[in-house]
Amino acid sequence: MHVRSIRRLRVIVPLVFSLLLAVPATPAQAECSGCICPGDPCRLCPLPPMKNIPPAMDEPETCLKIREKVPSISASPGTNEHFASQDKATMECVKSGGDIIRNHRRTKEFPSKLYCKPYVAPAKDKAVKGAAARISN
Repeated sequence: MHVRSIRRLRVIVPLVFSLLLAVPATPAQAECSGCICPGDPCRLCPLPPMKNIPPAMDEPETCLKIREKVPSISASPGTNEHFASQDKATMECVKSGGDIIRNHRRTKEFPSKLYCKPYVAPAKDKAVKGAAARISN
């Protein structure tokens, strides 16, 4: 009888500990704020444009302008060609009204060191509705 209870404890205790450790880790993975999150909520484009990173289907206008002005390169990071292209792409992003975002944690979805966050103008219909609501009040 005593041996059975010890065997049960050997199975139950690790399960309880694993549940206790898993619960705090779950919200940390689910909470992602900012632009470098799964699904690319800010519609970022890598700087400089790289040949091995294809453009998105619904690429923002800012990113299209960068691709027009700065040709895509295949140079590896750290080379002179890469830095020159990165500088040109950064200037073009800023000229087009975008912001530069530095990526400290590279992942498969976000492999570049720098990204351009395009300026997204507020929707006109929302602005018109908001103005109409203020006038009617």
